Amino acid sequence: MNIKLLLCLPLLLWLGACSTLPPAPTVPGPSTTGARYTPVPVDSLPGWTAESHAASLQALQHSCRALARKPKDWGAWQAACLASANVDVQQPAGVRRYFEQYFNAWSVSDGSRVQGLITGYYEPLLNGSRVRTERTPWPVYGVPSDLYTFEPGPAERQRGEGIVRVVGANRLASVPGATQPASGQYRVRLADFVTDGKTTRLKGRLEGDRFVPYYTRAEIEQGRGVSSAPVLAWVEDPTELFFLQVQGSGRIQLEDGTLLRVGYADQNGYGYQSIGKTLVDSGEMTLADASMQGIQAWVRAHPDRRQALFNSNPSYVFFRVLGHAEGGPIGSLGVPLTDGYSIAVDPRYIPLGAPVFLETTWPLSSTPLRRLVHAQDTGGAIKGAVRADFFWGFGTEAGMYAGRMKQQGRLWLLLPKGMDPAASAGR
Repeated sequence: MNIKLLLCLPLLLWLGACSTLPPAPTVPGPSTTGARYTPVPVDSLPGWTAESHAASLQALQHSCRALARKPKDWGAWQAACLASANVDVQQPAGVRRYFEQYFNAWSVSDGSRVQGLITGYYEPLLNGSRVRTERTPWPVYGVPSDLYTFEPGPAERQRGEGIVRVVGANRLASVPGATQPASGQYRVRLADFVTDGKTTRLKGRLEGDRFVPYYTRAEIEQGRGVSSAPVLAWVEDPTELFFLQVQGSGRIQLEDGTLLRVGYADQNGYGYQSIGKTLVDSGEMTLADASMQGIQAWVRAHPDRRQALFNSNPSYVFFRVLGHAEGGPIGSLGVPLTDGYSIAVDPRYIPLGAPVFLETTWPLSSTPLRRLVHAQDTGGAIKGAVRADFFWGFGTEAGMYAGRMKQQGRLWLLLPKGMDPAASAGR
């Protein structure tokens, strides 16, 4: 993800709401979780004709640049993408006709459940320095050289173990047929790794002749492992640094006034554990107060308990410096995110690059928020067919909306005519 993994703020409650469309045939999803895709006419989407889709068209053109680099997908997308360049964004009716002409729409559900959680994320601004100072003692780490990734194949999964070797920077591969590690090889036991059952990649380090899990957040905060990690910058607030990891990207205002943009590079292999949920479960906070702003206020009021709270989330994100200066952060699709028109999704069910019509409400409100957005990012907390994280943009106001957003919503997947939604998901 960039924002990969893009690690977004997973919040705590599925709010009840309901909307319906006329029943239609369904197409089974690509996994056993019950994802379903129900075809509907594009012009029947709720509020379709009332919304302007000009900004959405521009976000689609960003997606098309990435899709053009994927020969496997480009054949299905080519006609729609090339036609998008000839649409006059100043003519709302023409933009709507374009989407109606080139796309089919599919209501996305998880079994019988059509409602899902819609959260928000943003690009924060931190104050920092290129060198450690008394004011800026908190490091923003790049990827440690001793962090390796291994993706077990069917043989390892069947046996529960295997033999691996280093095949590139930060990457391991299986040694087929081996049962004992030779020189330069390592034993891996899948049971040693804690996963959510959905993540296929294991993150770890080499210890003797074994590949073992990487350090937890608590261990990294104690200095384990990061001696081999470059420090990209030093920042002044540990709480803002924690939420930079949650958001997955951000900007750091350096002492000379320049902005350093950083984005997700890698992660230590542990699933995100919501610190908001930790506070609610322990009785420190009510569910209604468990917004990003509420959590930050609790941390400021309990500085002596801050690190223990942060350590309850074992996940730790490492960053890279982003070279581009304009536009939003780079999402998992490889294109800049568009404020208010990009979402993070679970790509097992929503293919990256696809338009998605979103029906939800504004944060802490019943006011409808209906918009044609685009699946351009992923996140460690974004799991499930009816689940999305809405990108609000950069800065304080965007952070206010993102931190308070935990709405129910519906998703409709739009794909070029002729594409099968079940076949296109999970690529």
